[in-house]
Amino acid sequence: METWKRNLWLLWAGCFVTSASYSMVVPFLPLFLPQIGVHEHTETWSGLLFSAAFFAGAISSPYWGSVADKYGRKPMIIRAGFVLAVVYTLTAFVTNPYQLLALRITQGLLSGFIPGAIALVGTNTPETKVGYALSMMSTSTATGNIMGPLIGGMIARFVNNRMAFASAGIMVFLVTFIVILWVKEERFVPAKTRSSVVDALKIAAGNRSLMNVLLLTMLTSLSIMTIEPLLSLYVEDMVGPSKNTSILAGLIFSLSGFAAIFFAPRWGKRADKVGFRKVLLIGLIFGGLWTLAQIPFPNIWGFSILRFVYGAFFCAVFPALNGLVVRSTAEDFRGRAFGLNQTANQIGGVLGPMLGGYVGEIGSIHTVFWATGLLLLASAGMAYWNGLGRPVQPANEPVQAKKALHP
Repeated sequence: METWKRNLWLLWAGCFVTSASYSMVVPFLPLFLPQIGVHEHTETWSGLLFSAAFFAGAISSPYWGSVADKYGRKPMIIRAGFVLAVVYTLTAFVTNPYQLLALRITQGLLSGFIPGAIALVGTNTPETKVGYALSMMSTSTATGNIMGPLIGGMIARFVNNRMAFASAGIMVFLVTFIVILWVKEERFVPAKTRSSVVDALKIAAGNRSLMNVLLLTMLTSLSIMTIEPLLSLYVEDMVGPSKNTSILAGLIFSLSGFAAIFFAPRWGKRADKVGFRKVLLIGLIFGGLWTLAQIPFPNIWGFSILRFVYGAFFCAVFPALNGLVVRSTAEDFRGRAFGLNQTANQIGGVLGPMLGGYVGEIGSIHTVFWATGLLLLASAGMAYWNGLGRPVQPANEPVQAKKALHP
């Protein structure tokens, strides 16, 4: 088997396990808090624990991207994998929320398995296969996000939450060991110097195409996160209070993930033929339109069908954005570029729920759907009018940033 194919399948498995391990424990943190003595202000602690890792990751991602450009993406994947394994395992033994908060911050500061894996695949895959490979990577996280809560819920149900955390740690440790043994990073052009985060930002600021991609990543992440935290409440409004509401909401929430598993590889092959920009526009436009189409459907079955159709189109967006990061940057800057892209994604992930909660408070859940759909359409307009995917020359130093504008 060719090296790039072996890397793709091994890192697909690694991202699947990493994503599943995350989703098998993090959604259950609110249920874990009473077990460690938190019986008041549970909602506040839950929000703090969820956001702490995002904030920490947004700060640290550009730094680890700079290290990856100097020493390689594979070492960064291994580092992040072992950190996650240790954090999840230690979480099984916490006795108070402050210990849990410290571990969540550590996770955010030192993790980065999935961004590192995407960067390695994006830079070690033949140019004609990049779209397909990145789309396949998106199916790994989608599958993990679907299977994780099921696995974690079963372990917590039949054993306990602590065993779920320990199991997640063991799973991540095993896939990290597999990466050490069999993943090979052949196409690696090391940066001459390891630039600071400020220098990386200066270089990125001189690359208009990359800055547009980063802004689109933030806006897209913000858009979808305005509505996703409120989906369970919307389902409850449609079907009424029931002991099965959480299960039904979880199934509906997973529909877009199931659609991604089937359709993302097709969009990736399409991107290899027509370009990432065209596929991105299709994903944003139809993602926005199908979001708006969900508003007049109070019936749970019609709403479920629309969620699946929405997922079939929207799954084209993030692989296309990752592909544009590759197309817009030189090889010696891609670690930093993916680090900045991860920061943009996490900023959107933090701001989106805040915006959705505010809009839902002053309006209604339908108002949030309107906001999400219009934001996606606005992002499509931005992608249409701005040049994306323009190749650039190597840029190791900030003074070279201007050259990136005119390759």
